[in-house]
Amino acid sequence: MITQASREIAVFSGSAHPELAEEICQQLGVPLRPVEIQRFANDCLEVQLQANCRERDVFIIQPLVKPVQEHLVELLLMLDAARGASASRITAVMPHYSYARSDKKDAPRISIGGRLVADLLVTAGASRVLAMTLHSPQVHGFFSVPVDHLHALQELAEHFRQYDLSRATVVSPDLGNAKEASHFARLLGVQVAAGAKERFPDDRVQITSVIGEITDRDVIVLDDEIAKGSTVLELLDRLAELRPRSIRVACTHGLFAAKAIERIGSRPEVLEIVCTNTVPVPEEERTEKLKILSIAPAMAEAIRRIHNGESVSALFR
Repeated sequence: MITQASREIAVFSGSAHPELAEEICQQLGVPLRPVEIQRFANDCLEVQLQANCRERDVFIIQPLVKPVQEHLVELLLMLDAARGASASRITAVMPHYSYARSDKKDAPRISIGGRLVADLLVTAGASRVLAMTLHSPQVHGFFSVPVDHLHALQELAEHFRQYDLSRATVVSPDLGNAKEASHFARLLGVQVAAGAKERFPDDRVQITSVIGEITDRDVIVLDDEIAKGSTVLELLDRLAELRPRSIRVACTHGLFAAKAIERIGSRPEVLEIVCTNTVPVPEEERTEKLKILSIAPAMAEAIRRIHNGESVSALFR
Protein backbone atom coordinates (compact mmCIF):
# COMPACT_ATOMS: atom_id res chain seq x y z
CA MET A 1 0.00 0.00 0.00
CA ILE A 2 1.02 3.62 -0.52
CA THR A 3 2.14 5.21 2.75
CA GLN A 4 1.36 8.78 3.68
CA ALA A 5 3.86 10.99 1.86
CA SER A 6 4.31 14.71 1.38
CA ARG A 7 2.82 14.48 -2.12
CA GLU A 8 -0.37 12.69 -3.10
CA ILE A 9 -0.15 10.11 -5.87
CA ALA A 10 -2.18 10.24 -9.09
CA VAL A 11 -2.08 7.34 -11.59
CA PHE A 12 -3.36 7.69 -15.16
CA SER A 13 -3.43 5.32 -18.13
CA GLY A 14 -3.55 5.73 -21.87
CA SER A 15 -5.56 3.42 -24.12
CA ALA A 16 -2.71 0.94 -24.79
CA HIS A 17 -3.28 -1.40 -21.83
CA PRO A 18 -5.87 -0.12 -19.32
CA GLU A 19 -6.35 -3.61 -17.84
CA LEU A 20 -2.75 -3.66 -16.61
CA ALA A 21 -3.10 -0.13 -15.23
CA GLU A 22 -6.22 -1.17 -13.29
CA GLU A 23 -4.40 -4.18 -11.85
CA ILE A 24 -1.42 -2.03 -10.81
CA CYS A 25 -3.76 0.42 -9.06
CA GLN A 26 -5.49 -2.45 -7.25
CA GLN A 27 -2.09 -3.58 -5.98
CA LEU A 28 -1.30 -0.02 -4.86
CA GLY A 29 -4.69 0.53 -3.26
CA VAL A 30 -5.29 3.76 -5.19
CA PRO A 31 -7.86 4.65 -7.87
CA LEU A 32 -6.98 4.81 -11.55
CA ARG A 33 -7.74 8.41 -12.48
CA PRO A 34 -9.87 9.05 -15.59
CA VAL A 35 -8.47 10.31 -18.89
CA GLU A 36 -10.49 11.64 -21.81
CA ILE A 37 -8.95 11.06 -25.24
CA GLN A 38 -10.76 12.40 -28.27
CA ARG A 39 -9.97 12.87 -31.94
CA PHE A 40 -10.69 16.04 -33.90
CA ALA A 41 -12.04 16.07 -37.45
CA ASN A 42 -8.49 16.67 -38.74
CA ASP A 43 -7.36 13.40 -37.01
CA CYS A 44 -5.42 15.19 -34.24
CA LEU A 45 -5.64 13.81 -30.71
CA GLU A 46 -6.59 15.78 -27.61
CA VAL A 47 -5.96 14.45 -24.11
CA GLN A 48 -7.46 15.69 -20.85
CA LEU A 49 -6.41 14.32 -17.44
CA GLN A 50 -9.65 14.43 -15.46
CA ALA A 51 -8.19 14.63 -11.96
CA ASN A 52 -6.16 17.19 -10.06
CA CYS A 53 -2.40 16.97 -10.70
CA ARG A 54 -1.18 20.10 -8.90
CA GLU A 55 1.83 19.26 -6.69
CA ARG A 56 1.04 15.55 -7.02
CA ASP A 57 3.31 12.63 -7.83
CA VAL A 58 1.90 11.62 -11.23
CA PHE A 59 2.45 8.21 -12.86
CA ILE A 60 1.30 7.68 -16.46
CA ILE A 61 1.09 4.04 -17.57
CA GLN A 62 1.40 3.39 -21.30
CA PRO A 63 3.28 0.55 -23.03
CA LEU A 64 4.27 1.37 -26.60
CA VAL A 65 2.34 -1.33 -28.45
CA LYS A 66 0.54 -1.52 -31.76
CA PRO A 67 -0.42 1.03 -33.04
CA VAL A 68 2.85 2.27 -31.56
CA GLN A 69 2.83 5.79 -32.98
CA GLU A 70 -0.74 6.40 -31.83
CA HIS A 71 0.07 5.29 -28.30
CA LEU A 72 3.33 7.25 -28.28
CA VAL A 73 1.53 10.51 -29.14
CA GLU A 74 -1.07 9.74 -26.47
CA LEU A 75 1.73 9.35 -23.92
CA LEU A 76 3.45 12.57 -25.02
CA LEU A 77 0.18 14.50 -24.73
CA MET A 78 -0.54 13.04 -21.28
CA LEU A 79 2.94 13.99 -20.08
CA ASP A 80 2.50 17.51 -21.43
CA ALA A 81 -0.94 17.79 -19.81
CA ALA A 82 0.45 16.72 -16.42
CA ARG A 83 3.30 19.23 -16.68
CA GLY A 84 0.88 21.99 -17.64
CA ALA A 85 -1.25 21.04 -14.64
CA SER A 86 1.69 21.73 -12.27
CA ALA A 87 2.42 18.13 -11.29
CA SER A 88 5.23 17.88 -8.75
CA ARG A 89 6.88 14.91 -10.53
CA ILE A 90 5.85 12.94 -13.63
CA THR A 91 6.92 9.34 -14.17
CA ALA A 92 6.36 7.67 -17.53
CA VAL A 93 5.62 4.01 -16.79
CA MET A 94 6.35 2.02 -19.94
CA PRO A 95 6.08 -1.75 -19.40
CA HIS A 96 7.18 -2.10 -23.03
CA TYR A 97 9.44 0.45 -24.73
CA SER A 98 9.29 -0.79 -28.31
CA TYR A 99 11.75 1.79 -29.66
CA ALA A 100 14.49 0.18 -27.55
CA ARG A 101 15.14 -2.04 -30.58
CA SER A 102 16.35 1.04 -32.48
CA ASP A 103 19.47 1.43 -30.38
CA LYS A 104 22.35 1.79 -32.85
CA LYS A 105 23.27 3.05 -36.29
CA ASP A 106 23.95 -0.26 -38.04
CA ALA A 107 23.29 1.04 -41.57
CA PRO A 108 23.92 4.36 -43.35
CA ARG A 109 21.45 7.25 -42.96
CA ILE A 110 19.11 5.69 -40.40
CA SER A 111 17.80 7.26 -37.21
CA ILE A 112 18.41 5.94 -33.72
CA GLY A 113 14.76 5.88 -32.76
CA GLY A 114 15.34 4.77 -29.17
CA ARG A 115 17.28 7.94 -28.40
CA LEU A 116 14.93 10.24 -30.34
CA VAL A 117 11.83 8.94 -28.54
CA ALA A 118 13.64 9.23 -25.20
CA ASP A 119 14.31 12.89 -25.96
CA LEU A 120 10.65 13.40 -26.93
CA LEU A 121 9.43 11.90 -23.65
CA VAL A 122 11.67 14.15 -21.58
CA THR A 123 10.77 17.20 -23.65
CA ALA A 124 7.06 16.43 -23.15
CA GLY A 125 7.48 16.45 -19.39
CA ALA A 126 8.73 13.08 -18.07
CA SER A 127 10.96 13.63 -15.05
CA ARG A 128 11.48 9.89 -14.50
CA VAL A 129 10.97 6.65 -16.46
CA LEU A 130 9.95 3.20 -15.21
CA ALA A 131 10.49 0.46 -17.80
CA MET A 132 10.64 -3.32 -17.92
CA THR A 133 13.12 -5.54 -19.80
CA LEU A 134 14.57 -3.07 -22.29
CA HIS A 135 15.75 -4.79 -25.46
CA SER A 136 19.23 -3.29 -25.05
CA PRO A 137 20.74 -2.17 -21.72
CA GLN A 138 22.42 0.84 -23.37
CA VAL A 139 18.98 2.40 -23.92
CA HIS A 140 19.33 3.53 -20.29
CA GLY A 141 21.83 6.09 -21.50
CA PHE A 142 19.44 7.58 -24.05
CA PHE A 143 17.47 9.27 -21.25
CA SER A 144 18.58 12.46 -19.52
CA VAL A 145 16.31 11.66 -16.54
CA PRO A 146 16.49 8.76 -14.04
CA VAL A 147 15.41 5.36 -15.39
CA ASP A 148 14.27 2.48 -13.17
CA HIS A 149 14.68 -0.71 -15.17
CA LEU A 150 12.76 -3.76 -13.97
CA HIS A 151 12.89 -7.28 -15.35
CA ALA A 152 10.42 -10.17 -15.16
CA LEU A 153 12.91 -12.96 -14.45
CA GLN A 154 11.64 -13.44 -10.89
CA GLU A 155 8.05 -13.91 -12.11
CA LEU A 156 9.16 -16.31 -14.84
CA ALA A 157 11.40 -18.24 -12.45
CA GLU A 158 8.57 -18.61 -9.93
CA HIS A 159 6.42 -20.15 -12.66
CA PHE A 160 9.04 -22.67 -13.80
CA ARG A 161 9.90 -23.79 -10.25
CA GLN A 162 6.70 -25.86 -10.30
CA TYR A 163 8.41 -28.30 -12.68
CA ASP A 164 11.15 -30.86 -12.13
CA LEU A 165 14.30 -28.89 -13.06
CA SER A 166 16.83 -31.63 -12.35
CA ARG A 167 17.60 -31.95 -16.07
CA ALA A 168 16.71 -28.44 -17.24
CA THR A 169 18.71 -26.11 -19.50
CA VAL A 170 17.88 -22.47 -20.20
CA VAL A 171 18.61 -21.63 -23.84
CA SER A 172 19.13 -18.11 -25.20
CA PRO A 173 18.34 -17.76 -28.92
CA ASP A 174 21.49 -15.67 -29.41
CA LEU A 175 24.61 -14.53 -27.61
CA GLY A 176 23.16 -11.04 -27.14
CA ASN A 177 20.59 -12.38 -24.68
CA ALA A 178 23.00 -14.85 -23.07
CA LYS A 179 23.62 -12.65 -20.02
CA GLU A 180 19.91 -12.55 -19.16
CA ALA A 181 19.65 -16.29 -19.80
CA SER A 182 22.60 -16.91 -17.47
CA HIS A 183 20.93 -14.83 -14.76
CA PHE A 184 17.68 -16.75 -15.24
CA ALA A 185 19.52 -20.08 -15.11
CA ARG A 186 21.17 -19.07 -11.82
CA LEU A 187 17.75 -18.21 -10.35
CA LEU A 188 16.59 -21.72 -11.25
CA GLY A 189 19.88 -23.46 -10.44
CA VAL A 190 20.15 -25.04 -13.90
CA GLN A 191 22.48 -25.11 -16.90
CA VAL A 192 22.56 -22.50 -19.68
CA ALA A 193 23.10 -22.70 -23.45
CA ALA A 194 22.94 -20.24 -26.35
CA GLY A 195 22.33 -20.25 -30.07
CA ALA A 196 24.80 -18.82 -32.58
CA LYS A 197 22.51 -16.51 -34.59
CA GLU A 198 23.10 -14.49 -37.73
CA ARG A 199 20.59 -11.93 -39.03
CA PHE A 200 20.45 -11.08 -42.75
CA PRO A 201 19.40 -7.76 -44.37
CA ASP A 202 16.03 -9.16 -45.48
CA ASP A 203 15.21 -9.85 -41.80
CA ARG A 204 15.92 -13.57 -42.11
CA VAL A 205 17.67 -15.24 -39.20
CA GLN A 206 19.85 -18.32 -39.16
CA ILE A 207 21.01 -20.23 -36.11
CA THR A 208 23.92 -22.44 -37.11
CA SER A 209 24.48 -24.20 -33.79
CA VAL A 210 23.56 -24.32 -30.12
CA ILE A 211 26.37 -24.05 -27.61
CA GLY A 212 25.61 -26.14 -24.53
CA GLU A 213 24.10 -29.44 -23.41
CA ILE A 214 20.67 -30.11 -24.95
CA THR A 215 20.26 -33.84 -25.66
CA ASP A 216 17.71 -35.53 -23.37
CA ARG A 217 17.27 -32.35 -21.32
CA ASP A 218 14.24 -30.20 -20.49
CA VAL A 219 14.79 -26.98 -22.41
CA ILE A 220 13.45 -23.54 -21.47
CA VAL A 221 13.93 -21.11 -24.36
CA LEU A 222 14.21 -17.57 -22.96
CA ASP A 223 13.98 -14.34 -24.99
CA ASP A 224 13.16 -10.76 -24.04
CA GLU A 225 10.34 -10.53 -26.59
CA ILE A 226 8.67 -12.59 -29.29
CA ALA A 227 7.30 -10.64 -32.24
CA LYS A 228 6.98 -12.71 -35.43
CA GLY A 229 8.68 -15.66 -33.76
CA SER A 230 11.20 -16.22 -36.58
CA THR A 231 14.14 -16.57 -34.20
CA VAL A 232 12.33 -18.96 -31.87
CA LEU A 233 11.14 -21.13 -34.78
CA GLU A 234 14.67 -21.27 -36.20
CA LEU A 235 15.98 -22.24 -32.76
CA LEU A 236 13.35 -24.96 -32.44
CA ASP A 237 14.62 -26.49 -35.69
CA ARG A 238 18.19 -26.62 -34.31
CA LEU A 239 17.02 -27.96 -30.96
CA ALA A 240 15.04 -30.75 -32.65
CA GLU A 241 18.28 -31.99 -34.20
CA LEU A 242 19.75 -32.34 -30.69
CA ARG A 243 16.78 -34.35 -29.33
CA PRO A 244 15.80 -32.58 -26.09
CA ARG A 245 13.37 -34.30 -23.72
CA SER A 246 10.94 -31.36 -23.65
CA ILE A 247 10.76 -27.70 -24.70
CA ARG A 248 9.05 -24.71 -23.13
CA VAL A 249 9.26 -21.15 -24.50
CA ALA A 250 9.33 -18.04 -22.30
CA CYS A 251 9.59 -14.29 -22.87
CA THR A 252 8.74 -11.03 -21.12
CA HIS A 253 7.01 -9.22 -23.99
CA GLY A 254 4.58 -11.43 -25.92
CA LEU A 255 3.92 -9.30 -28.99
CA PHE A 256 3.03 -12.35 -31.11
CA ALA A 257 2.66 -10.75 -34.55
CA ALA A 258 1.95 -12.73 -37.73
CA LYS A 259 0.25 -15.60 -35.83
CA ALA A 260 3.41 -16.32 -33.85
CA ILE A 261 1.51 -18.06 -31.03
CA GLU A 262 -0.13 -20.41 -33.52
CA ARG A 263 3.10 -21.17 -35.37
CA ILE A 264 5.13 -21.82 -32.22
CA GLY A 265 2.33 -23.65 -30.43
CA SER A 266 1.72 -25.95 -33.40
CA ARG A 267 5.12 -27.55 -32.79
CA PRO A 268 4.32 -30.77 -30.90
CA GLU A 269 7.60 -30.59 -28.98
CA VAL A 270 6.61 -27.22 -27.45
CA LEU A 271 4.69 -27.95 -24.25
CA GLU A 272 4.09 -24.36 -23.15
CA ILE A 273 4.52 -20.70 -24.15
CA VAL A 274 4.94 -18.33 -21.20
CA CYS A 275 4.88 -14.52 -21.31
CA THR A 276 3.93 -11.64 -19.04
CA ASN A 277 1.19 -9.04 -19.42
CA THR A 278 3.50 -6.11 -20.22
CA VAL A 279 1.57 -5.98 -23.50
CA PRO A 280 -2.05 -7.03 -24.13
CA VAL A 281 -2.64 -10.38 -25.85
CA PRO A 282 -6.10 -10.46 -27.52
CA GLU A 283 -8.38 -13.22 -26.27
CA GLU A 284 -8.93 -14.56 -29.79
CA GLU A 285 -5.19 -15.15 -30.24
CA ARG A 286 -4.66 -17.13 -27.05
CA THR A 287 -4.26 -20.89 -27.08
CA GLU A 288 -4.26 -23.58 -24.41
CA LYS A 289 -0.45 -23.66 -24.52
CA LEU A 290 -0.17 -19.95 -23.64
CA LYS A 291 0.35 -18.92 -20.01
CA ILE A 292 0.33 -15.18 -19.16
CA LEU A 293 1.94 -14.06 -15.90
CA SER A 294 1.15 -10.74 -14.26
CA ILE A 295 3.88 -8.16 -13.65
CA ALA A 296 1.40 -5.79 -11.93
CA PRO A 297 2.67 -6.61 -8.39
CA ALA A 298 6.28 -5.82 -9.41
CA MET A 299 5.31 -2.61 -11.22
CA ALA A 300 3.13 -1.54 -8.29
CA GLU A 301 5.93 -2.17 -5.79
CA ALA A 302 8.35 -0.14 -7.94
CA ILE A 303 5.84 2.74 -8.13
CA ARG A 304 5.32 2.57 -4.35
CA ARG A 305 9.08 2.71 -3.76
CA ILE A 306 9.56 5.62 -6.17
CA HIS A 307 6.73 7.53 -4.51
CA ASN A 308 8.04 6.87 -0.99
CA GLY A 309 11.66 7.60 -1.88
CA GLU A 310 12.84 4.01 -1.36
CA SER A 311 15.32 1.92 -3.34
CA VAL A 312 13.98 0.24 -6.47
CA SER A 313 17.17 -1.73 -7.10
CA ALA A 314 16.58 -3.50 -3.76
CA LEU A 315 13.80 -5.42 -5.52
CA PHE A 316 16.48 -7.49 -7.30
CA ARG A 317 18.64 -8.41 -4.30
